[in-house]
Amino acid sequence: MSIIIVGLNHKTAPVEIREKLSFSENALQEAYGKLLADPLIQGCVIISTCNRTEIYAHVSDTEHGIENIRNFFKQKSGVDLALIKKYTYVHIQNKAVQHLFKVAAGLDSMLLGETQILGQVRTAYQSAHKHESTGKVINNLFKQAVTVGKRVRTETGIDQHAVSISYAAVEMAKQLFGNLIGKSVLVIGAGKMSELTAKHLVANGVSGVIVSNRSFERAIYLADQFKGKAVKFNELYNYLGSADIVISCTAATHYVVKSKGIRKVLTENPGKKIMMIDIAVPRDIEPEVGKLPGVSLYDIDALQNVIDNNLMERKRAAVQAEAIIEESVEEFAHWLGSQYVIPTVAALKKLGNEIKQKELERAFNRLGELSDHDQKVIKAMANSIVNQLLHAPVTNLKEYALTDKGPLYNETLDTLFRLDKVRETGVNPEHMHDRPVSVQALVRG
Repeated sequence: MSIIIVGLNHKTAPVEIREKLSFSENALQEAYGKLLADPLIQGCVIISTCNRTEIYAHVSDTEHGIENIRNFFKQKSGVDLALIKKYTYVHIQNKAVQHLFKVAAGLDSMLLGETQILGQVRTAYQSAHKHESTGKVINNLFKQAVTVGKRVRTETGIDQHAVSISYAAVEMAKQLFGNLIGKSVLVIGAGKMSELTAKHLVANGVSGVIVSNRSFERAIYLADQFKGKAVKFNELYNYLGSADIVISCTAATHYVVKSKGIRKVLTENPGKKIMMIDIAVPRDIEPEVGKLPGVSLYDIDALQNVIDNNLMERKRAAVQAEAIIEESVEEFAHWLGSQYVIPTVAALKKLGNEIKQKELERAFNRLGELSDHDQKVIKAMANSIVNQLLHAPVTNLKEYALTDKGPLYNETLDTLFRLDKVRETGVNPEHMHDRPVSVQALVRG
């Protein structure tokens, strides 16, 4: 038994391959049905986002489990098996656990430390659980992954440092004003970047939104999203006095906000502070505006400096996160190892005791009358032989249980000693030699 991952992401496969191997919510029920029809798969979870598709599975045969999941991808997508092997990666046991924990912590994302992936991991697990496709090992694995993802964010603050233009703009606004509650924003231009920045500002407390755009219809559309007000482009300066924050991102080839107009606004509103964020290239706001009293002007380069500094902070936090993940992988490995080892050790000791008792009865019957002392000596010798014989395999199995080879050694012992029969039926060990072990079974184990 082992945990495996077969998957692909933005680092290993182009979008035209990723989209063919992705799963919609509606396709999951059928997908889980096909995966669980495979007797090798004891439980599984599918994570499917725009940047990754991964199948996490608990399988009874590692090599054939990987092969079967790749074939499942082939049947689902129509992509040639050779291409699937080229673009997918495989992780087994501790490496698989480590990979999932990194995914949940945001360390394997396109944007280091991004927060959305933790919710996606949680949702994927909940969906799999709803489709009854998990099982004890997968349940514990994903519960631990969500816990690790939360812990990394809480203890390292990896997601607290803005690494996008829109988030950086919000961070700088907070630094200037302290609190954004009750502040108002004037959005010049109604493109995606302006919309995203306004969205983040509103989420952080900004209450008033004014939108000005050359296309008044587009201004109305964007303003409606924030329950704000749309104004015509030629009325722009009339509303600058009521704004605390100005975001400008148009496609203009010349300055649309000039120092002369801003100077008039400041004269009419003495003591006013305005934060102006120019994320357009070419720039929308005349550089001289930043020299006016009360105006804080930031262009795309200033925001990029913030992003670069914050990215360094995230990389430092990622080092802390790696330590948390390493500790959590070891903790999970101990739990998983115990799941493999405890039944095997118990069955091995049971087998040893059954053989010992059988042979003691046979010996006593042959020896006839023995004194209590002689019986105790023989029993002690039999106990010693069994204990010494089992000591090395039991000790080594417990050690190997914490490594990637744990399942292999566990399955080997199960196969060599037919421990499944001991556990299930308590079969008489005297008759176990009647059914030979096949070479194929040993190789497969």
